[in-house]
Amino acid sequence: MFYDYLLNRTYDWLCNFVNLVIFVIANLKLFMFCPFCSVQETKVIDSRLVADGSQVRRRRECTVCKERFTTFEMAELVMPRIVKRDGSREPFNEDKLRAGLQRALEKRPVSTEQVEQCISRLKSSLRATGEREAGSEFLGNLIMDALKELDKIAYVRFASVYRSFEDIREFGEEIARLGD
Repeated sequence: MFYDYLLNRTYDWLCNFVNLVIFVIANLKLFMFCPFCSVQETKVIDSRLVADGSQVRRRRECTVCKERFTTFEMAELVMPRIVKRDGSREPFNEDKLRAGLQRALEKRPVSTEQVEQCISRLKSSLRATGEREAGSEFLGNLIMDALKELDKIAYVRFASVYRSFEDIREFGEEIARLGD
């Protein structure tokens, strides 16, 4: 499936990018201000990759006041703009994506962690296109593919709104396609 191929390529690229960022940051000797005493010199006690390798969690200690704190670092990647059906363009809105998924998944046995992983995969797939703009139809199809794997009922809910089902027959046809 193209979606899986795209996801694997994106994940590999993201891991390589994160490792490069970690290497650059480690060699720049950048300092983090202590949130307790505002001294610029802190030392890193522990570093770990989290969130499927897209973030670095660092445990730090202030060299003056000896307080410890945690920081999270991640690459800031630009998302493509979304071209809507009417031709208008708007920036990618993660909150809008999350709200749509949560609406479709309402009262379904899907954890918040699964939803966040789904959002992360969708964003990675969008970025992997390498385009500055992506059609809303492309994004809608990515969402439907993800929901089909996550929860079939949520998929039908989302598809009914996305494809503007008019009657019960269209629901039945979509459900029949799920069985194939």
